[in-house]
Amino acid sequence: MNWAALTWGCRLLIGGVLFASALGKSLDLSGFVDVLATYRLFPDWSLWPVALGITGIEWGLAGWILVGWHLSTGALMAMVLNGLYAIGLIVTLLRGLDLPNCGCYGVFFPQPLRWYSPLEDLVLVGLCYVLHVGAQTSLTDS
Repeated sequence: MNWAALTWGCRLLIGGVLFASALGKSLDLSGFVDVLATYRLFPDWSLWPVALGITGIEWGLAGWILVGWHLSTGALMAMVLNGLYAIGLIVTLLRGLDLPNCGCYGVFFPQPLRWYSPLEDLVLVGLCYVLHVGAQTSLTDS
């Protein structure tokens, strides 16, 4: 298996998704705060800090993965983030909330919350795992 090509592809895909997500949220942070409010998971006073934290983490992880610095660790961090997103979406679906925008890309590319929304995040979890393994394999092959 060509781990170098697979790792490079995963880096671009995961880093690109994180970059697009962070950019979409950053362009209208108050809109993203409004989307977070629809989840009813956080107290009102915490919505801005949560929005800033999520957006900052996504910017940081996008850069981390695209640059490739300690790639294995960055992949694990992205895996945890996407896993948490999947859990949040599943909990929201189980609560029966109808969200016209899941907020994944802020308000500029609104996607309604659907049954398959958490599956998208779980696919990203899998890709992050592949990236982690690929990064580890590249280290041992060097």
